Amino acid sequence: MAREKGAIRKDWGGKLSVALAYPNHYGLGMSNLGFQTVYGLLNRRSDVVAERVFLPEGREALYYLQKGQPLLSCESQRPLGQFDLVAFSLSFENDYLNVLNVLDLGRIPLTSEARDESFPMVMAGGITTFLNPEPLAAFVDFFLLGEAEAILDRFVDLFIETRMEVFKRVDCLKALARHMVSIYVPSLYRIEYGADGTIRSFIPREAGVPESIEVACHGTYGTSAGEIPISPIHTPDAAFSDMVLLEVGRGCGRSCRFCAAGYAYRPPRFGGGPELVKAAEKALQLSDRLGLVGAAISDVPDIENLVAFIVDRGGSFSVSSLRADSLSKALLDLLTKTGQRSLALAPEAGSDRLRRVINKHLTMDQITDAVRMIAETGHFSLRFYFLVGLPTEGMDDVLEIVDLVKRIKHQMVKASASRGKIGRIKLSVNCFVPKPSTPFQWFPLEQVASLKDKQRRLRRAVEKEGGIRVNFDVPKWAYIQALLSLGDRRVGPMLLKAHRLDGDWAKALRASEVNPDFFVYRPKGIEERLPWDFIDHGVSKDHLLREYELALRAQESQACQVGNCYRCGVCKKRPAGEGEGIIGSS
Repeated sequence: MAREKGAIRKDWGGKLSVALAYPNHYGLGMSNLGFQTVYGLLNRRSDVVAERVFLPEGREALYYLQKGQPLLSCESQRPLGQFDLVAFSLSFENDYLNVLNVLDLGRIPLTSEARDESFPMVMAGGITTFLNPEPLAAFVDFFLLGEAEAILDRFVDLFIETRMEVFKRVDCLKALARHMVSIYVPSLYRIEYGADGTIRSFIPREAGVPESIEVACHGTYGTSAGEIPISPIHTPDAAFSDMVLLEVGRGCGRSCRFCAAGYAYRPPRFGGGPELVKAAEKALQLSDRLGLVGAAISDVPDIENLVAFIVDRGGSFSVSSLRADSLSKALLDLLTKTGQRSLALAPEAGSDRLRRVINKHLTMDQITDAVRMIAETGHFSLRFYFLVGLPTEGMDDVLEIVDLVKRIKHQMVKASASRGKIGRIKLSVNCFVPKPSTPFQWFPLEQVASLKDKQRRLRRAVEKEGGIRVNFDVPKWAYIQALLSLGDRRVGPMLLKAHRLDGDWAKALRASEVNPDFFVYRPKGIEERLPWDFIDHGVSKDHLLREYELALRAQESQACQVGNCYRCGVCKKRPAGEGEGIIGSS
């Protein structure tokens, strides 16, 4: 705390107290711009005091275990149970187990039904909650679905008003659900299952409770009326040390069929050029190191002017991932000036066919052309992101990753010949996990044994090439992520059992009354009611189905054309089937 700059400390008198909890360690939480944005939005209100809570680690974790003291907030060291509201910010399904750990350390009953009026309300938000909140339904009193800028102030007003008028917990939850269409209270819905285990019905228990929950969208993002998000706190102890994070865009219009962010954050929005420069000027007053946050930085309009401004002001900037087909020599030159020596590209698949399946809009030639331009500009190490286990993928597709990497290496050697050395090549290969509300939501996870086999064969083939480092994720953890992504409320008891077994998922799943393979390995029926179908993102299910069918034919569709494209339903409703924008169709 002593090394931070920007933390907010307030007097508690007469204010709504919110424990903003990131269910992981401090360094990761403080590198999450969404978490920091919510912290800033809450604390700019005079009637709210928001303090941070993280999962303790190292000596701090040992202290809590030895002393038996309840988990404390960062700013005032108050016990979790003294807050009015405990609000979890959730970005990753694999943190769900940590939600229970935080509640346990805070001496708060784990399940919603076990809490009475003496305990804080427990809520959750973040992208995983508006993809599929159901695995956490038993543990969270209510979910706030949508982007914080669009919804947080209205929610706080409603929550304060409701608490003043209603004392009983259950009555407060009913009032919240009835007065705000983006609040989801799991206990107010009854679910019935068919003989085959699929969901037969999802029905509100109370009059006035909405049948579907709308995900709030920040429509003024990046305009003069919508401030560009900047992390209010920076610290050397975060994963991005002493770096101020600046969001340059939200969502992505490329329409990759596996990507949850590309569908959950529709329509894609970018900060306007003048607004981004103003935001960068403000950020540079906090630190001379900026981290630019967005799905594909090189897709941002006016990105070259923005980064040139940062460099001219004596600052440096860092980017996460770049699109090979929108990369420019000017952007690379500016990256060189700031001293960045590592870049990341995400081909996702080795073959052009499989990239058409996932709607990547990226060819072999575009990838190798980008690599040549990078190598000619400077001495960069390159990291390439790939997925295995994608729909329709065969072993030939997996081994084409090696062919692509060979071409990449050849381009780097050729372009770097005058310098006499080549930048390092690293591959990061992850298992594809189907995500809700995407065209791939109907596909299952590939069998863990098959994923392991693909990883082994790919590793052997890459090692024969030499000079290339490759990292793989662990298929068993992809299984857990798929379970938490695709499961319904029946996954809750599995999560609780894993918590009580100190994270031993294997034992917890063996003890489950419901076979977890039902959620992970079973292809979903097209007509089946899915656990997250009650959530309205604005994207029609018919559109997702059309994209699913195009994937089976290895056929691409057009990227988003915001305001001029009405295929998915977000920008404007129109009759289904009109103007689907299929690339290569007659």
